[in-house]
Amino acid sequence: MVKKKKEESKTEEKEHKNRKEDHKHEEHASQIQPEINIGMIGHVDHGKTTLVQTLSGKWTDTHSEEIKRGITIRLGYADVNFYHCQKCEGTDKYGVTPTCQKCNTPAQFLRKISLVDAPGHESLMATMLCGANIMDGALLLVSASESCPQPQTREHLQALEIVGIDNLIIVQNKIDTVKEDQAIKNYQEIKEFIKGTKFENAPIIPISALHGINIDMLVQTIQERFKTPERNLEAPPQMFVARSFDINKPGTTPDKMVGGVIGGSLKQGKLLAGSEIEIVPGYEVQEKNQKIWKPLKTKALSIVTGGQNAKQTVPGGSIAIMTTLDPSVVKSDKLVGSIVVLPGKAPPVWYEFKLEPHLLERVVGAKDKLVVDPIKLGELLMLNVNSAATVGVVKELGKNVVNCSLKKPVCADKGARVAISRNLGQRWRLIGYGIIKA
Repeated sequence: MVKKKKEESKTEEKEHKNRKEDHKHEEHASQIQPEINIGMIGHVDHGKTTLVQTLSGKWTDTHSEEIKRGITIRLGYADVNFYHCQKCEGTDKYGVTPTCQKCNTPAQFLRKISLVDAPGHESLMATMLCGANIMDGALLLVSASESCPQPQTREHLQALEIVGIDNLIIVQNKIDTVKEDQAIKNYQEIKEFIKGTKFENAPIIPISALHGINIDMLVQTIQERFKTPERNLEAPPQMFVARSFDINKPGTTPDKMVGGVIGGSLKQGKLLAGSEIEIVPGYEVQEKNQKIWKPLKTKALSIVTGGQNAKQTVPGGSIAIMTTLDPSVVKSDKLVGSIVVLPGKAPPVWYEFKLEPHLLERVVGAKDKLVVDPIKLGELLMLNVNSAATVGVVKELGKNVVNCSLKKPVCADKGARVAISRNLGQRWRLIGYGIIKA
């Protein structure tokens, strides 16, 4: 009896020690900024948001309409910590918890990543394209219970090629809902689908996001395939704004109100808390019977990254900046598509630009294999550059050049890549990309 009590006491001590170790690991990991942004893309209802929850414990569909309709409407973000067990072998040694799920011993922290949950619905393609510009790599989710490719699966893969993303892992989700022969058939469909693309050799990982099956293999593949890129910290900081919102609750008295928050990802340089910043293109004003845009000047009161306040932030992961801006200026994502820079360091603001177009052979996402017609004078095009979406009217056509007048100006460097979509059947369909020439 005494021996049994001693053993129980030792077990309790070991569990208590493990809990302390877990807390220490979690505390250490929470203070680290995410190193890379990984996009979650794919056809609607193929399990993107469920996988984000399985990896991070966070449900990213928090907007009331998203909950009501069961789809992602805006970009969602969640940070994930990767761990490695030094005792276990094979894929079992990788996980997202500070304690190994197999041998119940403390695991070694590897790195933190940020997941960007992009909408899969066809009507929200512009949001996905804006999100793709802040991704270092992507997970393309394909449901094993449906034939491949679905319309948005094809469209999203093409979008990755257009915005220049090279790192891709294909996640064959919902394997728990099909028989083995159906899963193999779906796998073969995926291989045929990516044949001839630059993602032809991308790994395909079968999982069940709902039941957490094969998550260790997925974590290992991400860790091995998605290396943290070298960042240019000496360049002037540029942050692409992907969200902006008011965090004051209804009924907050003026003396207790705080300024608006902008969220997104730093593309280059480093940004210090307390810095004076500019948000460009800014806000619209009327001068001499002309509409022009002026930069919004404010202060980065504080910076949150990796769930913690930071004195400075560098590229990698999503960040949120508390500003001195009136909350009405930022609410409901009003500043999405803007760029945050230091005063006087902004790239050019374009009210119109000349593009060197590169059109696809077929319209992406359409059920019928529609041939892409040449761009026409006077037509409207949806243009995505950095995290901005605008409509351009074709004013002039020249030899391998298209001059577009923009409904809303964008801020971008010369030579930036612009995704081009055309309105077909009351939907914006991706037809190619262009390079800003002048």
